Amino acid sequence: MPTQRYPTTPDGRYFVVRGRLWRCTDPSLSDALRQHWVHALMDARRAVKDAKANDEPDQLARARAQVQAAKVALGERGPVWWGDGSPDFNRRMAVNTPYAEWFQSLDPAQ
Repeated sequence: MPTQRYPTTPDGRYFVVRGRLWRCTDPSLSDALRQHWVHALMDARRAVKDAKANDEPDQLARARAQVQAAKVALGERGPVWWGDGSPDFNRRMAVNTPYAEWFQSLDPAQ
């Protein structure tokens, strides 16, 4: 099964899923550091799943905090990783942002 590829904004800051912008990982991270945090994120997501399955609210809170920490370390949440002063449009619908024209020009089959 081929890997699905989501469209990425021309400036490389976001990818789009079902019309919503999601912040990309900070491209300045070294491969080793990025991989470390991706593994930490996957472990934290598994911990969230397990805590939900076992109805463990304290474990769930800790696991969600670990997800947040990994996402911030990857640059996907928290302070933006670009330095030009542009605002963050993370989690916004693309059509309601300055990326609207670009998004509407995409091939709908993508």
